Amino acid sequence: MKLTKHQTYTLIALAVFGVFAFLADSFFDAFTLRVFNLCAIYIVLSLSLNLLNGFTGLFSLGHAGFMAVGAYVCALLTMPPELKEMNFFLAPMVPFLKGITLPFLPSIIIGGLAAAFVGFIIGAPVLRLRDDYLAIATLAFSEIIRVLITNAQTITNGAQGLKGLPRFSTTFVVWTAAGLVTLFMFLLMRSSYGRAMKAVRDDELAAEAMGIDVFKVKVTSFTVSSFIAGIGGALLGHMITTIDPKMFTFLLTFNILLIVVLGGTGSISGSVIASIVITILMEVLRFLDEPMNLIVIQTNGLPGLRMVVFSIMLMIVVIFRQRGLMGGKEFSWDMVSAFWSKIKTRKGGRHA
Repeated sequence: MKLTKHQTYTLIALAVFGVFAFLADSFFDAFTLRVFNLCAIYIVLSLSLNLLNGFTGLFSLGHAGFMAVGAYVCALLTMPPELKEMNFFLAPMVPFLKGITLPFLPSIIIGGLAAAFVGFIIGAPVLRLRDDYLAIATLAFSEIIRVLITNAQTITNGAQGLKGLPRFSTTFVVWTAAGLVTLFMFLLMRSSYGRAMKAVRDDELAAEAMGIDVFKVKVTSFTVSSFIAGIGGALLGHMITTIDPKMFTFLLTFNILLIVVLGGTGSISGSVIASIVITILMEVLRFLDEPMNLIVIQTNGLPGLRMVVFSIMLMIVVIFRQRGLMGGKEFSWDMVSAFWSKIKTRKGGRHA
């Protein structure tokens, strides 16, 4: 089978990125490599939220809760018995979890399935609500999950969290997960079920008139999104090797929502691009939270100023470009060709 020109370009781009990832894993310092891998995890998380907000039209703010479920379940399954004993020093761990130690792959899948189950249980009653009411309800359930984790001392180690997790989220693992989730999203959106989700997003009454089971589509989308969020939470936990309930607050959901909105609701490639850009900017702008001497202005450190900048960016996008960077479009090589053609035309006009 002969490849098309665009398919050839795509394979070359993937090969180049694969080489770059290998070199990054070999030569980047620990901090830079961590930021690079965090980009992949945020790709997974942003695509999970975009599946709801962008493609199904469900405004959910509860993703941090599903991430917490996936992270804790995966962590408890991968931790060796001696590490569990070291963590649970205030209260003994429940007996049935003490001796369980599984490889990372089945553990992360079980963590995702646990998050999907919680998403299904929550989604079945909550998805009868709409718009702001749905957002408030999902946010409330996310906080309920966090409070339950905090108080389940014998299962989750409570507020102390779990420390010393095995570092399974290597460069290869996180970027493979990001690639698989991205591929899954492209295939899903091209399938009949993906088109049904978009129909529900555009007009629920019209979709129902066409024979689409609107409630079933919503619940399925919510469950699949929760599964992917659980996978992302597990990857995050095993990259930083520690988790605690304070990690999974609304601020984490806000970061993911920021990526989705800036990249473009309803755009897979927009979420991928924004995940990389925003993750890098979050580290580049970290100096804003620290003491600064700008000759005219001096500060002793303003914690949270970095997030103020991102909030302003979000407001600007919402006001002037509601669909974000990519809108509802996807990246294509035709876009690159058109971009270069415009540049050449402008240069030719200047020389003329």
